[in-house]
Amino acid sequence: MKILFALFTFCFLLKPVYAQRLTKEELQDSVKTIPSFTIHKDNYFITGVPTHTGISKKTADAKYQVSFKQLLFRKKVPQDSYLFLKYTQKAFWNIYEFSSPFKEINFNPGIAYSKYFYDKSNKVNSLATLALEHESNGRDSIYSRSWNFVSLEYHWAISKKLVAGVKAWLPFYYKESNPDLMDYSGYGQLNFDYEFIPNRLYAQLMLQKGLSLDWKGAARPRILYNPFNSVNQFLVLEWFTGYDENLIEYDRYRSVIRIGFLLKSNEFDFLRARK
Repeated sequence: MKILFALFTFCFLLKPVYAQRLTKEELQDSVKTIPSFTIHKDNYFITGVPTHTGISKKTADAKYQVSFKQLLFRKKVPQDSYLFLKYTQKAFWNIYEFSSPFKEINFNPGIAYSKYFYDKSNKVNSLATLALEHESNGRDSIYSRSWNFVSLEYHWAISKKLVAGVKAWLPFYYKESNPDLMDYSGYGQLNFDYEFIPNRLYAQLMLQKGLSLDWKGAARPRILYNPFNSVNQFLVLEWFTGYDENLIEYDRYRSVIRIGFLLKSNEFDFLRARK
């Protein structure tokens, strides 16, 4: 817990940089000066109650996520690309139960190769990332859940306000502990981030569809509001509905509304054009 608290505090102190769409030269110059250790996905601590079952000390919970990445080389590798390590840890905590036990912790390390793409005016307009990832819950016996996968992500700006991302994955070495995982998680995910008011109000949406013919997938809308002076600190309202929120219960339907505090990643904000 002390290590997690230290990581969360470090992410809290990081100052994100918002800029106009960068030219190729500006991007290369910025990589030389930005911190090599930065936020990867959104970091948050939220708590809430289920809507698909009765509310009690056993069904209400807290969920938090710590996510960061480490740039390995400041000089680009071939093909105008960059190599980095990434790590995300997501935990489900029964804080309202006696002794407050952790229900599930999912660990997701990976190594990734990112390439930027440019428009005709030589400004960055999209980003593709190829990664080798592992995710597991660190448990053994019948409670063990893990999978390995190669993922390909692509992010681009649909408009000045809307950034979209699509992620596809190819799993391997996963059938021993969770043979039907793809029936619930599918082979990909869509993400949207809409900016209503810069640095103040955002809406996010994650969509995922399993391989089964019936509805087995997930949706996770979020509203982010920033009442603070810092550009990356938000209050967040989240609703998760569907399957595969965590590994131990990937095949169980969940519908949970949570509220809390979020440190927003600025990883793709450079895709938004600013006047």
